[in-house]
Amino acid sequence: MLVQPYRLYVERTDPEKNMARFYVLAIETTLFGTPCVTRCWGRIGSTGQKKVHHFESERDAVILFLDLLRVRRSRGYRVLYHARTA
Repeated sequence: MLVQPYRLYVERTDPEKNMARFYVLAIETTLFGTPCVTRCWGRIGSTGQKKVHHFESERDAVILFLDLLRVRRSRGYRVLYHARTA
């Protein structure tokens, strides 16, 4: 069981380069009760790609979540402050 929910949606847009990308990160619980990091990415308006990482502890999942967030922020992705789902 997760201590708190983790879900993040970030975008990177650049009209000059015709760039419109999204990235979704979430920590969820599997049917077996273990945490997993789910990440989805692609062009805004598409279904994109999806990858799931399974862990034994929530701490390890949070470490990957924060590392992925740090990389996305360094590449120009920004958190949107209005509600959006992917």
